[in-house]
Amino acid sequence: MSKLNQIKIPVDIIPNNSRYKLVRERDGLTHYGRELGWIEWNEDDRFEQKHDEPAVGRSCMLDPHRLSFTWLTTQVTEIVEQKEDYIKFNTKNSVYELWQLKND
Repeated sequence: MSKLNQIKIPVDIIPNNSRYKLVRERDGLTHYGRELGWIEWNEDDRFEQKHDEPAVGRSCMLDPHRLSFTWLTTQVTEIVEQKEDYIKFNTKNSVYELWQLKND
């Protein structure tokens, strides 16, 4: 069987110690992270403050560190659904789903 005709089986490999899974709806782009922060911006679109809770106007940041991060969304425009370990939210240009993973 040629490589072009092979059946592809999607596999979701979760990196070690990941606590969060963030998926962009339009293309399924998936990122994992150990830490999560919600970034508040000031009127000049510069960092104002990091929060632990989501809110409209904040951006979701995976693995926020002083000089780097894994992923940063644009600002949240709407929180569609929120549960204890899940949130679905719209940003200025995308729709995301975020899960807090269980450590088994």
